Amino acid sequence: MFIRQTRTGNKATGESYVTYRLVRTERIGGKVRQITVLNLGRHFPIKQEDWPILCSRLEQLLNHTQALILPLECSESIERTAQRYHAQLVARAPVIASATEGTAGSAGEPRPPADFQEVDVDSLQMTQPRSVGVEHVGLHAASELGLIETLNDLGVNGVVQASILGNLIGRMGQPGSELATWNWLQQHSALGELIDVDFLSMSHMCLYRASDVLMKHREVIETRLFSTARTLFDLQETVTLYDLSNTYFEGEAELNRKARRGRSKEKRSDCPLVTLGLVLDGSGFVRRSQTFAGNVSEPGTLASMLAGLGTPAGALVVMDAGIATDANVAWLVEHGYRYLVVRRGGMRQFDATRSVSIETAGEEWLHLQKELSPDGQELCLYCHSPSRQLKEEAMLALSCGRFEAGLQQMSDGLQKPRSEKATTSCWNVSADSSRRAAAPASTIRSISSPIIPARR
Repeated sequence: MFIRQTRTGNKATGESYVTYRLVRTERIGGKVRQITVLNLGRHFPIKQEDWPILCSRLEQLLNHTQALILPLECSESIERTAQRYHAQLVARAPVIASATEGTAGSAGEPRPPADFQEVDVDSLQMTQPRSVGVEHVGLHAASELGLIETLNDLGVNGVVQASILGNLIGRMGQPGSELATWNWLQQHSALGELIDVDFLSMSHMCLYRASDVLMKHREVIETRLFSTARTLFDLQETVTLYDLSNTYFEGEAELNRKARRGRSKEKRSDCPLVTLGLVLDGSGFVRRSQTFAGNVSEPGTLASMLAGLGTPAGALVVMDAGIATDANVAWLVEHGYRYLVVRRGGMRQFDATRSVSIETAGEEWLHLQKELSPDGQELCLYCHSPSRQLKEEAMLALSCGRFEAGLQQMSDGLQKPRSEKATTSCWNVSADSSRRAAAPASTIRSISSPIIPARR
């Protein structure tokens, strides 16, 4: 076998380029002909001076006896490439064999009898072992949810579909970035064999472009997937969860209009951010997602995310204190939603004598007190947790310690000769500590309408 360069052209664009093929010679009818064994594509990674070594290693892999008699030393990259091409040749062997049998049968020649051989399993050697379990489950789930059918309807071609499936199943098997998923697909996963795609020859940029395609068709895909999931699992649209998170860019991201500086939940406020909003049903299935600017005001996103969902009247919306402003609560009431939120601000009104005790799944005892609003429209549930009390006491002690340290530093500074710079520095430390000490701790309260009985 040898490798041949073939210059060809694209009839549509007129582009001329070189492709590489693995070729063997065979005598047919008294003439020597070259037969293409495997098309190596345009981007063949092996240098020309290493082609003979690669072909020799391929012949050894195809003839195991030859490898035992004359072992061949080659570099890691050549060995990896040879193993990949050998796997493709082995996969194509049944097709070639069946075609040969069909020709012999048409000529009337008797087919050779089946040949069975015994194999010592202890002598077997594994090459490039791969996982297949999570890949099979992921493909089955994608098929049942109609994802592949949806991608076909959207006109997504086969290569991009394979990249999308690689991205999604990679997140299931080994969550990570597109680059980490690309490495997993190439080195550890058998997904390529299941969908007949060679991920070893695929660039990692294909996975990035696949993510762009998903973002482009996000609304259609989310709508179809949730509709199918609701049918499969008989989901009831009575509870809606809404929350936001953000992530950061490593770089300036100057061309991204939504990349803005803001408060990072990953403590990376030094980087431009982008915010993700998610609306989920009570079982955790995504109903809608949307990306916002990194500095977006969280309360201002609620109406735009919930509008148009088609949620039945009286559905319960659950959200945290960062979104539960008075304006948003009023909007929920106006549009017929119930709500379960953490109240913003306010003072503690917990009365231990009027509370009941419940035990959580974590074997912790909580004390709950119910209070109905004067108009009877809201139920306030005040919760007391001993572990939360210890946490708040520790936070208060830390704040008081910083405040006292600031006072002491200011006092020490006043004992020294007057220095405008030193006085200003001490005042800044003291003022910052005062603000921290004066800030109220978070209130542990929930609001819901109508009354929801506490579960013992």
